[in-house]
Amino acid sequence: MLVWLTDFLAQYISGFAVFQYITLRGILGVLTALLTSLLIGPAMIRHLAQYQIGQAVRDDGPETHLSKAGTPTMGGALILVAVALSTLLWSDLSNRYVWITLGVTLAFGAIGWVDDYRKVVDRNPKGLPARWKYFWQSVTGFLAAVALYATATLPQEITLIMPFFKDFGLLMGPVAFVVLSYLVIVGSSNAVNLTDGLDGLAIMPTVMVGAALGIFAYASGHANFADYLQIPNLPGTGELLVYCGALVGAGLGFLWFNTYPAQVFMGDVGSLALGAGLGVLAVIVRQEIVLFIMGGIFVVETLSVIVQVASFKLTGRRVFRMAPLHHHFELKGWPEPRVIVRFWVITVILVLVGLATLKLR
Repeated sequence: MLVWLTDFLAQYISGFAVFQYITLRGILGVLTALLTSLLIGPAMIRHLAQYQIGQAVRDDGPETHLSKAGTPTMGGALILVAVALSTLLWSDLSNRYVWITLGVTLAFGAIGWVDDYRKVVDRNPKGLPARWKYFWQSVTGFLAAVALYATATLPQEITLIMPFFKDFGLLMGPVAFVVLSYLVIVGSSNAVNLTDGLDGLAIMPTVMVGAALGIFAYASGHANFADYLQIPNLPGTGELLVYCGALVGAGLGFLWFNTYPAQVFMGDVGSLALGAGLGVLAVIVRQEIVLFIMGGIFVVETLSVIVQVASFKLTGRRVFRMAPLHHHFELKGWPEPRVIVRFWVITVILVLVGLATLKLR
C-alpha cells in the first residue's frame, strides 16, 4: 500500500525512492509487526481474560501444566493482525505471491479460530470436528496449489529442487505439483499445531524458519544472487521478504507475552495459520525439502504422534511416555524451559544446515 504512495511522492521528493528497496521494506515489516504486537498485545490479553477465553488442560498431561488452566488462548489472532497489517502496508500489492501467501495464512487462521471458539467459548471439547477441519484445510491448500500452478510462467516455478545438487531438478506436471504443494501446506500447518504445546516452543522455531525462507525468497527473486548461488531465479518472490519480516516481527512480539510462564497461548488460530504460511512460502521458493530440514522439530513432533498412535493400536503399547515428543521429555523430568530452549537450539542448527544449501551445491 505504502509502496504506491512513496513511488508517487518520489516524483517530487527523491528521498522517497528509498522505499522501493525490498530490504528496507523487509526491515520495516519486522518493526511494524513487532510494534503492533507489543502495543495491542496487553489489551487483547485483557479482553480474552475478561471473556474467560481460557486454555483447557489435558488431565493426562504433565502435572506442571495444571496451573496453566484458564490462561487466555486464541492469542494467535494478535500474530495474524500484526502480519496482515505490516504486509499490507509495506508490500507491493500487485504481487501475486503476496496475496496467495497472505490469503492462505488468514484462511487457515480462520479455520483455527472456529476450532478455538467452539472449544473455549461454546465449551465444546471437540471444537471443530476433525473431518471438517481437515476438509477446509484441504480446500484451502488445494486452491492455493492450483493457483500457483495456473499462474506459473517459468519452468523453474514448477520444478522440484534437490538441495546440495547443482543442476538436478524434477519438472512436475499439474498433478504432481498440486499434490506435493497441498501436502506441504496442509502438513506444515498441522505439524506446527502439534508442536504448540509449551510456552514459546512453537513460535521461536517458526520465526527462525520464516526468517530463513525470507532469505531464500530474496535470493531467488534477485537475478544476480540467484545466478551466483546457482539457485532458480523466481521473479517476484523477493517481495515475500516483507511477509517474512512481518512474520518474524509478529512472532517476536507474541513471544514477549508467550515466553515461560506464558501470559497467553496462540491456540489453533495461530499455529494452523503460521504452519500454513511456512508451507506456502516453501512451495513458492521451491524449497520444500529444505523446509523439511529446517523444520525438523515440527517433523519429529508429528512423527512422534504417528508412531505413538500406530504402536498403541497395533500392539497396545506406547513408544513414548506421552506424545507429542515434548511431553515425553517433560515426563522424564526435564523442566519445561529446558525442553523449550533445547528445541530452539536444535532448530538453530537445522536452519543453518538449510541455509548452507544455498552455497553447498
